[in-house]
Amino acid sequence: MSGESKIEDKIRGKLASRKQTNSLRSLRTESNLIDFCSNNYLGFAETLPVKAFKDQGATGSRLISGNSKQFERIENKIATFHNAPAGLIFNSGYDANLGLFSCIADKGDTIIYDQHIHASIRDGIRLSNARSFSFEHNNIDTLEKKLQQADGHILVAIESVYSMDGDKAPLEKIVTICEKYKANIILDEAHATGVTGENGEGLAQSLNLESKIFARIHTFGKAMGCHGAIVLGSEDLRQYLINFARSFIYTTALSEHSLNTIESAYDKLKESGDLIKQLNQNISLFQSLLSKKLQSKLISSSSPIQCILIPENETVKKVEAGLQKKGLNIRAIMHPTVEKGKERIRICIHSFNSEKEIKMCVSSLEKLII
Repeated sequence: MSGESKIEDKIRGKLASRKQTNSLRSLRTESNLIDFCSNNYLGFAETLPVKAFKDQGATGSRLISGNSKQFERIENKIATFHNAPAGLIFNSGYDANLGLFSCIADKGDTIIYDQHIHASIRDGIRLSNARSFSFEHNNIDTLEKKLQQADGHILVAIESVYSMDGDKAPLEKIVTICEKYKANIILDEAHATGVTGENGEGLAQSLNLESKIFARIHTFGKAMGCHGAIVLGSEDLRQYLINFARSFIYTTALSEHSLNTIESAYDKLKESGDLIKQLNQNISLFQSLLSKKLQSKLISSSSPIQCILIPENETVKKVEAGLQKKGLNIRAIMHPTVEKGKERIRICIHSFNSEKEIKMCVSSLEKLII
């Protein structure tokens, strides 16, 4: 009992520390608020036409009883859409990154990653036996310095669109520098899938660079409105992950319902050019309505993710509370999720946000921040 008491004391102490710094996270169930916070950029989460059927659980991992012709057909379909040789579906984007990065590099190899890379990639790197270095966000010069220090097989981890800033990777420059040092690029397309490119195919394809990328991760839990992820690459990479990615091997496969939803999302995406255009128009409208003072606080971004810097957890939480009182579901992003002093209000623009809602959002921001 004394051991249990000590661990409970530690837990309470850490929670108290978070409260003191205004950084304690909590779950909420707001309803009837205008959505400016979800990653449901095209509204797919509410509009996917999934056929009614009797759901069937996978009953086990794909290596035991969970595989099916449906799984492999959908993987091939998605790989074809993204102009990739092969793909392997994981249960989530987190699982995909954890599985890929934990097994792809060995002792003697090097993983170099952008400082703003997602937590799932950082966790995968921690489980790897490879050396790892970070480079300054989107900075080609510091990337090259790290490449000069690298040994063995070199992997460079970047995102197409960074989730907390909304800015894009300078992919063409990164491809050029990585070719110089024979480094392999792993590109997380999570926040580009469905919204970047004419058909929402992602950043690499929109720039005709997909053949230059060793592995691409496309997740389905954001613009695609469902759940899961796929790692795209060579057929050899697919077979390697089946044999070595623990987050794939040791988990129950997705259900039949999940697979049908994923396929429905990709079918709908092929017909969603107008939604993507509307989304981009809404982003432009939001930015055009901001005062010069708010524009000076805005992190430069052409993606649906628009962030206004408001330093200090206490201050940004007050702005969040004020926005929610006005009926707007907008969230504060606080330290330690972001660097101290770079706390911000994160606004997600959607294709379904009306002009009236966007004007209301900007007006409320102006009143609460300026």
